[in-house]
Amino acid sequence: MPERSFKPVDVSQKTLDRFKKVPVATVWSAVYSKAGVPLPFMEGVEAFTKGRRLAARARTLRFLPPRADLDAQVKVGEDSPEYRAMARCGRGDVLVADIMGKKLAAIAGDVKLLQLKMNGADGLVTDGAIRDMSVLEDENYGFIVYAGGRTPYGGRPWADPAEENVDIQCGGALVRPGDVIVGDDDGCVVVPSWFAEECIEWVEETEEVEKYIKERIVKERVRPGKYYPPTEAMREEWRKLQVRK
Repeated sequence: MPERSFKPVDVSQKTLDRFKKVPVATVWSAVYSKAGVPLPFMEGVEAFTKGRRLAARARTLRFLPPRADLDAQVKVGEDSPEYRAMARCGRGDVLVADIMGKKLAAIAGDVKLLQLKMNGADGLVTDGAIRDMSVLEDENYGFIVYAGGRTPYGGRPWADPAEENVDIQCGGALVRPGDVIVGDDDGCVVVPSWFAEECIEWVEETEEVEKYIKERIVKERVRPGKYYPPTEAMREEWRKLQVRK
C-alpha cells in the first residue's frame, strides 16, 4: 500500500458529483483493496428512495441506550445532539446515524426531519429504522434515505440521541465526520475523506477498463476469465489506446 496522509480533507462538490456516476460495487473494491479498509460497506442498510444515487459528506450522530443521567445531560431541546447534527447538514452533506443496528428504533420522524429538508441536505443514512417514510414522500422532503427498516416506533426503549460530530459505526462500517458516503440501490460504502480523490480516479478508470474487457469478450466470444479480473497489463493496454485517440 502506498504511503499517504490520513489527514481528513474537505471533499469538494465536484468530486462528490463524480461519485454519483459510478457504481457502489466498484467503489467498495477501491476502498477495500486500495485503502485497506476491511469493512467499508454498511451491512443491512437498504435504499428507501430507489433509483437515486448518493454521494455526500458524512455528518454524524450517535445514539446510546437510555438512562436518566444521560437524559439530564443531552436532552436540551433545540440544542440536543440530533438538532446540532442536522444543523451541520446542507448541500453535499448526509446525516449518518448510529443507532446500534436496532431495526425497530426510529432515529426521527417527519417533524424532526424538517430540519434536513429546510437545510437542503442530500440524505439520511442509519442502521436503525426510518419513521414516517410515507410522509417524507408525500410532502416531497427530497433527500435520499437509507435505513435498516421502517417502523412506527420512536427510539425508545432502545436508544436516545447522545453525541454528534464524532466517530461512529453504521451497519458495521466506521464513519468519521467528513467521510464520503456513496450509495446506490446496492447500499452504501464509506470512503475515507483522505482517500476520496484517489478512489474516484481508480474507480473511473476501472469502469472504463471493464467496459473495454466486456467488448473484447463479446467480440472474441471467449470466457470472461480470459480477461477478467483486469490485470495491470490490461489496464496499461487500455491506457495506451486512450493516448492514441
